[in-house]
Amino acid sequence: MGDYKEQPLRVGAAVRRRRRSLELTLAVVAERSGLSVPFLSQIENERARPSRSSLEKVADALRTTAVELLAAADPACSVDVVRAEGIEAALAPQVRSLVRGHHQMHASEFTGDHDAGREFQYRNDQLMYVADGGVEIEAEGRAYRLGRGDTLYLTGGVRHRWRATVADTRVVVVAVAEHIEAVHDRPRQ
Repeated sequence: MGDYKEQPLRVGAAVRRRRRSLELTLAVVAERSGLSVPFLSQIENERARPSRSSLEKVADALRTTAVELLAAADPACSVDVVRAEGIEAALAPQVRSLVRGHHQMHASEFTGDHDAGREFQYRNDQLMYVADGGVEIEAEGRAYRLGRGDTLYLTGGVRHRWRATVADTRVVVVAVAEHIEAVHDRPRQ
C-alpha cells in the first residue's frame, strides 16, 4: 500500500477535477496553456502523460501548481515511501516530489539548473535546503547565495526566484501544501 510502485500516477483525473471546479472548458484551458484541446483531452482521459513542462502549463492555466496536481493525483496515506531508485545524473533539470498524496506538507527535490525567470509566491511558509551544489535566490530585492547544507526560510507571501550556480545542484523545497500558488514569468526589476 505504501510503496505505490505498481500503481501508475493518474494526474488526468486531478486535472479534470480542477478544471471542472473552476467551471472551465477544455478550449479555455487550451488557450491559457498553449496546448491543444485534443492533447488536454488525452491527458484527462489518461491516454497521454504530460511532460513536466506541459504539466506546468496546464497547472498555470488552472491557477494551481504542478505539485498540487500531482498531490491530488495520488490518494493520501498515513505512511508512504518515495524511493530514490531510477534517479540518474541530471542532464536536464528534474523535479521529484518527495511526498505523495494530499497532505498538509509538500516537499520537492530540484536537480540540475532551474528557470531563473520563474517567480514563485507561496501563501504559506517555505524552507529551501541545498543538498548539493549552490543556488542564488532573489527575495525582497536582495540576492542570497547558498551552498551545500545551507537553508533559507521564506515567510508566506514573499515573491522569490532562484537559479543553480553550480552544476548538478540539488535543492529540497518543503512547504505547507494547502493553497500553494506559483506566479510565473514576472519580469525582473
